[in-house]
Amino acid sequence: MAAKLSDVAKEAGCSVTTVSRVINNHGYLSQKTKDKVFAAMRKLNYQPNSLARSLQGKKMKLVGLIFPGITNPFFAELIQDIEGKLFQKGYKVILCNAGQDKDKEHEYLRMLQANQVDGIIAGAHNLGIEEYKQLGLPIVSFDRKLSENVPIVSCDNYQGIKLAMHDLIQANCQKIYFLGNEHKKGNPTDERLDAYLDEVKKHDLQPHIRSVAFSDSTNIKNMRIHNMLVNDGPDGVVCTDDLTAILVLQEAKKLGIKVPQELKVIGFDGTKLIQTYHSELTTIAQPINDIATLLVNLLLERIAHPDQELKEKNYILPVKLIKSATTA
Repeated sequence: MAAKLSDVAKEAGCSVTTVSRVINNHGYLSQKTKDKVFAAMRKLNYQPNSLARSLQGKKMKLVGLIFPGITNPFFAELIQDIEGKLFQKGYKVILCNAGQDKDKEHEYLRMLQANQVDGIIAGAHNLGIEEYKQLGLPIVSFDRKLSENVPIVSCDNYQGIKLAMHDLIQANCQKIYFLGNEHKKGNPTDERLDAYLDEVKKHDLQPHIRSVAFSDSTNIKNMRIHNMLVNDGPDGVVCTDDLTAILVLQEAKKLGIKVPQELKVIGFDGTKLIQTYHSELTTIAQPINDIATLLVNLLLERIAHPDQELKEKNYILPVKLIKSATTA
């Protein structure tokens, strides 16, 4: 059975009121009394009721993270960095994997509000959720437009694809295919398609778009990649994520297409995992650690000053091309 406040008081040889004052750091107490109470808490493995403390007007120091999932190495690395930076600031996190399910995201938002979190960092792909406007909580978004009063942190998506296209064009690619979502939703990531279309127009090339959504299964992606390689014969492919680029490399190998002699491939994200286990892949690297730092700093600033007007709506961080064997 979990220890109660009265159990701690009995073990420490003091009143319940004194234990409560120690836990809430309220009023003057001798160091000897504090030491006795903390020793009793450790011995009984007593955990203070954070919700009860929040009802007394104290911060819970909890932050909700809403993301599509952690199977993608990019989100896994970003979430790990965010959690580590929040922990250093004394905050714990509640991680919510919303996937592509609006109802699930609704439920998570209600749960986070019920748990009285101090703020939310949102990177889920579901849009048009009214609760974000009504929560009354400090919120910061990654790569998604949620509402006019929610700041957005993202990498320079446009420059990333521009760098990728420049690399392929410099390598004499003439038939460059874009593998990514062709449906614009008003998010910063839409600029990846914009950059591709601008570059093919600038260099008098024909646009070739094969729509691959974030939520598509591996089997569906493989089918579309196979058909593209067999039927269309591209000499360059720019992908909007590294995992799709790796699928292109795997399918090209099965079909006997030589990379980079016959086909050049570029990904997007540049996580540590991809750079370690697929170092052959040329990719556009997002500054994941800097993104996490900015998300955390902005959120903590909003928590500290909830009524302060937004200084800036969009925060864009630079990307870099990591050139390797798939475009050498």
